[in-house]
Amino acid sequence: MKGNNDQGKGMRIVFGIIMVLVYLGVGLLFIFQQFAALINPVVSYVVGGLLIAYGIFRGYRLYLGSN
Repeated sequence: MKGNNDQGKGMRIVFGIIMVLVYLGVGLLFIFQQFAALINPVVSYVVGGLLIAYGIFRGYRLYLGSN
C-alpha cells in the first residue's frame, strides 16, 4: 500500500506546481491588461497583483511541503 500513497503525494505536488503556474500566468495577463476591454485598469492591476501574490504564497507552501 505504500506505493499508492507515494503516487498520490506525487500527483498532489504536480497539481500544486500546475496551479502555481496558472495563478502566476493569469495574474500576469491581468497586469498586462489582456482583458482591458472587459475590466477597469485599476481593477485589473489589483486582481493581477492578488493572483501573483497568492501564486507566490502557494509556491512557498509547496516548497515547504505543507500543501
